[in-house]
Amino acid sequence: MTIQERVDEYKSDFDLFDDPNDKLEYIFDLGKAHEGLLEQEKTEATRIVGCASDAWLVCDCDHGIVHFRGEGTSEMAKGMMEMLLSIFGERKPDEILSFDPAYLQTMGIVELLSPVRQQSLEAFLGKVYGYAQDCKGK
Repeated sequence: MTIQERVDEYKSDFDLFDDPNDKLEYIFDLGKAHEGLLEQEKTEATRIVGCASDAWLVCDCDHGIVHFRGEGTSEMAKGMMEMLLSIFGERKPDEILSFDPAYLQTMGIVELLSPVRQQSLEAFLGKVYGYAQDCKGK
């Protein structure tokens, strides 16, 4: 499944809800399955600078595949992290780098995020694309 197909899958899920609060509840529910990081992985280097709540993203490059793990401290951050890791994780760097992040808006949730949460999403994406670029060089 491509990144775009994964985004489309989430869009289909979000389209089931008429009420914006139900969409947010769906994100919170995603966060319940979220696994955190080890304490020693939560460093300044892995911190997502600009996130509304504390969040970290760890990347491993293995045989040309980008593997992400992360953690957020708020319920919203956990849910968004779980969703975004499922979209961008286990990919080749070129697939990530060629994906236009503006396509995420088709899911119908970006506009539900407060301006601060939208900045958090941008900070997360910046970290993902930076890691993908680093992995491409390896």
